[in-house]
Amino acid sequence: MGAYILRRLALIIPTLLGIMIINFSLIQFVPGGPIEQIIAQMEGEGDVFRNIAGGGGEAGNFQGEGESAYLGARGLPPEFIEDLERQFGFDKPPVERFFDMIWGYLRFDFGESYFRSISVVELIVEKMPVSISLGLWSTLIAYLVSIPLGIRKAVKDGTPFDTYTSGAIIIGYAIPGFLFAILLLVLFAGGSYWQIFPLRGLTSDNWEELSLLGKVADYFWHITLPVLASTISAFATLTLLTKNSFLDEIKKHYVITARAKGLGERRVLYGHVFRNAMLIVIASFPAVFIGVFFGGSLIIETIFSLDGLGRLGYEAAVARDYPVVFGTLYIFGLLGLLMGLVSDLMYVWIDPRIDFETRET
Repeated sequence: MGAYILRRLALIIPTLLGIMIINFSLIQFVPGGPIEQIIAQMEGEGDVFRNIAGGGGEAGNFQGEGESAYLGARGLPPEFIEDLERQFGFDKPPVERFFDMIWGYLRFDFGESYFRSISVVELIVEKMPVSISLGLWSTLIAYLVSIPLGIRKAVKDGTPFDTYTSGAIIIGYAIPGFLFAILLLVLFAGGSYWQIFPLRGLTSDNWEELSLLGKVADYFWHITLPVLASTISAFATLTLLTKNSFLDEIKKHYVITARAKGLGERRVLYGHVFRNAMLIVIASFPAVFIGVFFGGSLIIETIFSLDGLGRLGYEAAVARDYPVVFGTLYIFGLLGLLMGLVSDLMYVWIDPRIDFETRET
């Protein structure tokens, strides 16, 4: 197993490098880079940039200069453009810029945002609590509800219980998460009916004044609706996956043999079927969590006024804030590849009969 882990770790390097090369190459053909954003701002056209860059960073320094409006009105001199390119590093060839970026990333130096006076790491850490909250609780709730419900549906396959719950699951799967979020707001956040949950934010304004128990209650009070909106589609998919996995195992010969030996249905179900049926469901937990965590629904974060990684990625892409775009891509790509290895290890932990060591690479 040790040799397999080393091989997988060694494969992470070229895989991550390939991801960065492809994305860096594609970004060279995208119009409207950061310098164009600054020029548009000076000429009064950069609305997106103005919303993002108000607080500092390299671009903010140019925005605050007294001559910006005058320079934008009469046309920017070439010397000023060259100075901008030099400060952003665009005076270097793309290949040199790429290797400079990768060398910094190898030392976990991700640079500073173009349009904010903060490093990329600090920016990610600042937004991470929202994404962790949505990803962690959505995944846990989906698993805690879907696995027992999926098992029950498999055992009661073809009964009215299976039919009714399947209808509810199909409806839940068909409703987009953002539409369900709006419905929750209308019903429970003061839209047209009840004002039970807060409309925005992860905590209340008086968070610091609350006791420890009060902070916990306030946190769950704020996170309830966003988590429910994020969970609905994952809940439906996971329930059907669990049911189908159990149905496949229940029909196999070893289950028939166990029943013929006189074992009780509960012993057969949870002593023999569960481990095999849950292999794919439980072992995929790290990958599912990382997917929800990284994916951080932009629409749900916007609806509930949550400032998480979803909005960060969107704003960075729109503003062409390349240090944030590539820094987050590198960090998330690395973690995603590591979680793939963790998922394989969980397969072995759940079912020791699996031996990745004998597989060809």
